[in-house]
Amino acid sequence: RRHQEVNLKRGMPTVEQALGRLERKLEQSRKEGYRVLTLIHGYGSSGKGGKIRTECRKLLGHMSSEKKINQLIFGEEFRKRTGPGKALLHRFPQLERDCSSDFSNPGVTIVVL
Repeated sequence: RRHQEVNLKRGMPTVEQALGRLERKLEQSRKEGYRVLTLIHGYGSSGKGGKIRTECRKLLGHMSSEKKINQLIFGEEFRKRTGPGKALLHRFPQLERDCSSDFSNPGVTIVVL
């Protein structure tokens, strides 16, 4: 198993509920052998990014700095032909098909476990 999509905003959760869901899904996905997760946190209706998006990315940044996750790519920086997206697609070619709607999408974050 290489890739899994995780919807953190299902059911209109609070920030705390979404963060708890994120931590549980990361642990579960690691145990189940997934290597790459697409986290759907949404962008928020304010036009500048919602609280769930902001807090999930803060937590993931902290986890990355502590080496609890291997790589973190924000959706708006996830591109096929340049940067970290290109390198990730080289490592996991099936992601091009699995993540076709995630390229340049600020409502998602890609995590490599």
